Amino acid sequence: MRVVVVGLGNFGASAARALSHQGHQVVALDVDEAKVERLAATVERILVGNGTDPAVLEAVGAKAADAGLVSTGDDVTASVLTCLALRDCGVRKLFVKVISELHRRILDRLGVDETVFPEHDSAERLACRMGSAAIVNHVPLGPGFSAQELAVPDAWIGRSLRELELPRRFRVSVVAVHDYLSDTMTPIPDPDAPLRGSETLLVAGEDENLSRIARLAD
Repeated sequence: MRVVVVGLGNFGASAARALSHQGHQVVALDVDEAKVERLAATVERILVGNGTDPAVLEAVGAKAADAGLVSTGDDVTASVLTCLALRDCGVRKLFVKVISELHRRILDRLGVDETVFPEHDSAERLACRMGSAAIVNHVPLGPGFSAQELAVPDAWIGRSLRELELPRRFRVSVVAVHDYLSDTMTPIPDPDAPLRGSETLLVAGEDENLSRIARLAD
């Protein structure tokens, strides 16, 4: 996959490096020459330029891109104009870092595929982990719906998922089981295997139901 990254601050540069390390073709640009120089050895093609200009985007290879990532810091206008310019270049799959809920609403109206609000999203995940010592991780998946990793409650140790009947009792699904001693992740776990104290459960469902399970694990 070829991805064009516009804006190489901390978020944009980190994403460009991660995408490159995953084997994707990354082309990138920023108006700051120093930021471009820091990333020059990491990505396939990089340019000093303004992402709001379709001609500049074409020069860096945006017309051949499968997706675009926009991370223009606090400049909301530049973010919106860059999205429009990428659309003009034929890039249909757009991911954008936002700095406020208003910024997110504007981009949602433009039909971008996904908006990322790092500070807000990180704060929500931290609040969930702080609210229960049993929660190892928490990932919002949509309004009122999440996935969370939590320690197996003491009362569940030695019992099986079939016996616990979590979909019926709590309306949640166990997606995987992670054993920390062996560091193995088991997707679609055996419903008859007894749960162990060294394991955590990756559970998906409505937030209210996930909270009920978390209280059992505390």
